[in-house]
Amino acid sequence: MTATRQGDHTVRFDWGPTGGLAVGEGADVAVVVDVLSFTTALGVAVERGAVVVPYPAGRPDAAAVAAQTGAVLAGGRSSAAPDEPTLSPARLLEVDLPPRLVLPSPNGSAVAHALASAATTVVGASLRNAAAVASWIAREHDADDTVVAVVAAGERWPDGTLRPAVEDLWGAGAVLAALEDFDWPGLSPEAALAADAYRLVRERESSHLHACASGLELVAAGWEADVAVAAQVGSSSVVPVLSDRGFVPAP
Repeated sequence: MTATRQGDHTVRFDWGPTGGLAVGEGADVAVVVDVLSFTTALGVAVERGAVVVPYPAGRPDAAAVAAQTGAVLAGGRSSAAPDEPTLSPARLLEVDLPPRLVLPSPNGSAVAHALASAATTVVGASLRNAAAVASWIAREHDADDTVVAVVAAGERWPDGTLRPAVEDLWGAGAVLAALEDFDWPGLSPEAALAADAYRLVRERESSHLHACASGLELVAAGWEADVAVAAQVGSSSVVPVLSDRGFVPAP
């Protein structure tokens, strides 16, 4: 349905793979947001020179895909060797990275993989680079005829259903609020709500990330450093853009 695709608006917002495809099909730019942790990890890896290939977590052919593309498959957060890259942004800041990295995740990476064939351009955004992503969109695209779809990846309940994750609402909202600062028109009510949600926590992002459900989950599992990296608001000017090789820095 056109209404659920927010087709009357040029700037749209929705959740997860299904919502992402609903608003992202045919979009000029689809922005994927998975603050804890795919798009934060993606940004770190691309900043450090790696080409990142998104892939849904749990697929048995991930190693074969990595081998076919000359990439290294990221290991699991808990099972990887100390020098092996994983989905942990803090780990990716420390270890040597391969030239090409397959980085699976059940949420952000899966959404990016799905949108690759649906939108003209797919980019990754987090709180670290939200302002840079909005600036790139405003600089490289015409506000009068560009369709932008911002997709909060969300998390999963144990039964596999979508759990809207507030940190992704904030990350998506940070991009959308920055677009509004550029006087970018056409936000749907859903997109405007996300922008306002971010404004409510602006300058308190770190405390809110540590206190939200996903942040508490990571801290309890011993990954507080990942939450701290995700809270480095505005620390990155790199915009990861999905090419036929994987995510690379936007020129």
